[in-house]
Amino acid sequence: MKPKVVVSFRQCEDVFESLNDLAHVRFCPSSNREEFLKELSDAEALVVGGEPIDEDLLEEAPKLRIIARFGVGYERIDLEACTKRGIYVSYTPGALSNAVAELTMGLILCLSRKITEADRYVRTEWGKGPRFTLGIDLEGKTLGIIGLGRIGIAVARRTKAFDMKLVYYDVIHRQDLEETLGIRFVELDDLLRISDFVTIHIPLTSSTRGLIGERELKLMKKDAYLINTSRGSIIDEEALCRALKEGGIAGAGLDVFAKEPLPLDSPLAKLRNVVLTPHVGSATVETRRKMAQVSAENVRRVLQGEPPLNLVPEQKGKIL
Repeated sequence: MKPKVVVSFRQCEDVFESLNDLAHVRFCPSSNREEFLKELSDAEALVVGGEPIDEDLLEEAPKLRIIARFGVGYERIDLEACTKRGIYVSYTPGALSNAVAELTMGLILCLSRKITEADRYVRTEWGKGPRFTLGIDLEGKTLGIIGLGRIGIAVARRTKAFDMKLVYYDVIHRQDLEETLGIRFVELDDLLRISDFVTIHIPLTSSTRGLIGERELKLMKKDAYLINTSRGSIIDEEALCRALKEGGIAGAGLDVFAKEPLPLDSPLAKLRNVVLTPHVGSATVETRRKMAQVSAENVRRVLQGEPPLNLVPEQKGKIL
């Protein structure tokens, strides 16, 4: 009897179906809770998007050996409960770094050249209203990168083409990268004070939740921009809305939000100095396929009795 693999979404199906040589692959959306739990009752592997994985769900899946996260953020997975049960948790680091970095640069360009506002102007006001307001050059501006991991590094490399100055803050001082990237380490408060653009590339943890709040926003220049393609709850959204409305900062580019989907009546949706995208940092054909391939390979290894290649750091050395 082949082991069962449950995939909670229908994307890159052919990649996951390649596991059928050693497993029985089933696609079942988690939105159908009853059917989902029924499929999990005898599953040995689960591939998930951003769904929460808690004790209650794990109780319904006694045979699980691996949960493969289709992405890099795994804060909604109860790692302690998984580790206690001997369930590997894997993720897809590296597979989406370039795509997220490209979106980050896209948001920076949209803000600096007012691209979304220009689009609205052409459609509604051109020739009728006042002249379109000027944007700003990126050359010579300072980009502050919060988190110099895989994605932060990819952003830094792309930024060099725009002749921007680079500073970063990270809990790890990456001296090995400073010369090659042309980037300088500064403390977080100093980064906020001197940067013309601030971009966030850190995971959501207990220590990073609400990291950018009212105090931090007040440290930023009034003509600075904030970009977030990591996790929405890293920023205090209420404080951000106040800063955007009152001119505390010039604008923001946001791909992630504290609540997703973003409610249509959210104050953020009503602000003209904000560019909003629906959590699409990894949403390219090529990147999603890479993520699927990494997830499938992690599942394959575990079903063959090997540890996954991309085990989450918190589990290293804790599961045999």
